[in-house]
Amino acid sequence: MGRKIMNIFKPTWMIERIYNLSAKDLKAKGITTVLTDLDNTLIAWNNPDGTPELKRWISELKREGIRVIVVSNNSHSRVSKAVAGFGLEFDARALKPLTVGIKRVLRQYRLKKAETIMVGDQLLTDMVAANLSGVRGVLVKPLIETDAWNTKLNRFLELFIKRSLKKKYPELVWHKELL
Repeated sequence: MGRKIMNIFKPTWMIERIYNLSAKDLKAKGITTVLTDLDNTLIAWNNPDGTPELKRWISELKREGIRVIVVSNNSHSRVSKAVAGFGLEFDARALKPLTVGIKRVLRQYRLKKAETIMVGDQLLTDMVAANLSGVRGVLVKPLIETDAWNTKLNRFLELFIKRSLKKKYPELVWHKELL
């Protein structure tokens, strides 16, 4: 695939886990809002209650004035139930890789693209939506190695895309943190 086509999949950063994005590092990059995918990014798809680590991370960001908003392709009821215990705002049925959800959130909350990032565990949905929306994308490793049935095809296709990305962009490697 050509470089231009590959740019649509290319994350700005590759961080091992969303919880490694510290408020300090985000502020240093001028980021005021973190848009995040839900399943296997923020919470394991099969553990809707999250973890104490997730709660600490959300608290740290909120305390430092960084907004966290879930942008998910899941149904309103699924996302609402999943984020209820965390007090997070969300946009369901985001239709990623289309820009519908991200653009809706940018408009609704009057966010600046330069101050917003999209964090997700999939190139085909999260990174494409981020790139097409004009926000920086952060690819994270999935929290667990199993996926819901509807994600398995994406993971298979991503194997080929990741190989091409690594050839064209050898600097794309996993990092522990943003800075």
